[in-house]
Amino acid sequence: MSAAKHYLTDPIHAVLSNLNSLTFTNPSLLVDAQNKIVYRNPSSISNLQNVSVVCGGGSGHEPGFAGFVGDGLLTACVAGTIFASPGAEQVRTCLQHRLPTESKGILVVATNYTGDILNFGMGVEKARALGKKVEMVVVGDDVGVGREKGGKVGRRGLSGTALVVKVVGALAEQGVALEDCARVGYLVVNNLVSLGASLSRVHVPGRGIEEAREEEERLGPGLVEIGMGIHNEPGCEKVKTDLPGLVKIMLGQMLNQSDKDRAYVNIEKTDETILLINNFGGVSNLELGAITNEVVIQLKKSYGLKPRRIVQGTLFGSLDGPGFIVSILRLADTGLGPGKSLLELIDAPANAIGWPRCVSAETWENEHKPPPQRAEEAEQETRPSNLKLDPTRLRKTLEPALKKLIDAEAEVTKYDSVVGDGDCGIGLKRGAEAILKVLPSISSDDAMMVFAKVCPTVENTMDGTSGALYAIFLNSLASNLRAQDTSSSTPVTNEIWAKSLAMSIGDLRKYTPAQPGDRTLMDALVPFVEVLQKTGSTKEAAKAAKLGTDKTKGMKASLGRSVYVGGTGFEEVPDPGAYGLSIFLSGIADAL
Repeated sequence: MSAAKHYLTDPIHAVLSNLNSLTFTNPSLLVDAQNKIVYRNPSSISNLQNVSVVCGGGSGHEPGFAGFVGDGLLTACVAGTIFASPGAEQVRTCLQHRLPTESKGILVVATNYTGDILNFGMGVEKARALGKKVEMVVVGDDVGVGREKGGKVGRRGLSGTALVVKVVGALAEQGVALEDCARVGYLVVNNLVSLGASLSRVHVPGRGIEEAREEEERLGPGLVEIGMGIHNEPGCEKVKTDLPGLVKIMLGQMLNQSDKDRAYVNIEKTDETILLINNFGGVSNLELGAITNEVVIQLKKSYGLKPRRIVQGTLFGSLDGPGFIVSILRLADTGLGPGKSLLELIDAPANAIGWPRCVSAETWENEHKPPPQRAEEAEQETRPSNLKLDPTRLRKTLEPALKKLIDAEAEVTKYDSVVGDGDCGIGLKRGAEAILKVLPSISSDDAMMVFAKVCPTVENTMDGTSGALYAIFLNSLASNLRAQDTSSSTPVTNEIWAKSLAMSIGDLRKYTPAQPGDRTLMDALVPFVEVLQKTGSTKEAAKAAKLGTDKTKGMKASLGRSVYVGGTGFEEVPDPGAYGLSIFLSGIADAL
């Protein structure tokens, strides 16, 4: 599922270009391209004495690390190449030369990967040797690897890193001392559990297609890998399941205290929590929302947990990975008093492109009571008219015409598959079948009552462009018929129909520029109405509609999807919308 095609094939150029782009999307930032450091311009820092917060690691996790540089988050970020730790000299340069010299201390946040720990650790020790006051917090929040397998290495760092950075960045912005920033950083780590899952490996720019295929084969079709790392590391389990089943397994690994190998944090029903749903980068927003929905429902149903805040988005990516990570933070007491609880620190303002603009704390905290339950008031009934239609004759006219349209579905679909997207016949059939179902319920001879049944039926069953056009036209037709209402009972004659239809075409043109000759349903509709006005004959009008439809063969489209479908098929087939309408109008003429 990962894409072996990329806009940039040189991974070094990709990394440097991305880092440089941050100076455009956040003009308060500077970039040291040689050392791959993004840092805040001192002129943008309100208090240069505050603790500086530095994070970093391999690139490919965007917006993570570099995208978190800004007010209330990071002072600087040190980036490596894709999925590779930055070097110790890069880290030392950052700590020594890219931070405010007035700062009362530096807090380094690193994820628990060997390369990161060693290189950031070396950089920290070099900075200390030069007289800098530096502390380091190592983030390990993954529960995919249990204690037995993880051994001395411990938990890997996942998207929970974003929550650690948010908390310590907010503390530093408030002027809190280095020791307390580091202590609270570890408080977050020790109350944090995360677990990822992915449908496929990711592909790194610059690698060959064959290498991408080998990566893809490591996880077969239909399988999802639970516990997959953010650098393509193998997970703990491959399963074949649906989304509810996947979420159930993941939450069990994160929260089930009977699994002593993975029960890293004991989160009780009475605990307050923060939930983060993180996108690896390749999951659509539509599916990510569905994932969040499933996680929230199961958290409440199975564990009695209702998170105080829910953060959703791509915060800590894995290139184009079609996966996600669930992180749950238990809100432990920081011991720092009002304004500095974990919840308040998560809510604190942040000015960095990687931190989502979340719903305000006030919105979260306000009690949003649902409106009182009450029976919905029925829509005002259609105002009666004196325009009369014989319901029996109406059914005998419409039924055969609708059935002819239904029978023509395959042919309309065939034509639309040549010049469109193949859905025109299905849409017309769906609308015709729905009207057939409501016809027996039409007993009133009031024309307005007929439209009160037919119009909503079309609106609710026909979608797409054709559905919208028919709905507009029929509602307009009802309105224009009513405009000819009289004070006494009046049958709807062909003359009244023709005048109303002509007025409705005028109304329809307010919403579409389509004219005869544009290869649309107007090539059938307009000739039908014009001839009906001139002759009063439905039969002659239906012939004109058919003739107009036939003329669309070979006609180049000016509107609709046919414009950009291309090809030469349009030369042999009529416009499907005009053809379907012509079939229906011929059916009416035959019945009459």
